[in-house]
Amino acid sequence: MAISYDNLWKLMIDKKMNKTDLQNRVQLSSSTVAKLAKCKPVSLSVLERICKELNCDFKDIITYQDEDRLIDEFEL
Repeated sequence: MAISYDNLWKLMIDKKMNKTDLQNRVQLSSSTVAKLAKCKPVSLSVLERICKELNCDFKDIITYQDEDRLIDEFEL
């Protein structure tokens, strides 16, 4: 899993929000929330709307780690 939304979930905890709150406030479909929960890619426009609502930047809600690089580093 190269994409992670763990930072989003932590930020939501800090703001005392749950997934339903996020879905309603950002007008997300249930399938988009499911994608976020499963660390699947979503559109940049969705990420923009989330950032606008939470008053944050992309780096505050999403991280990327190259899985191949992780494997190479582990094998060293």
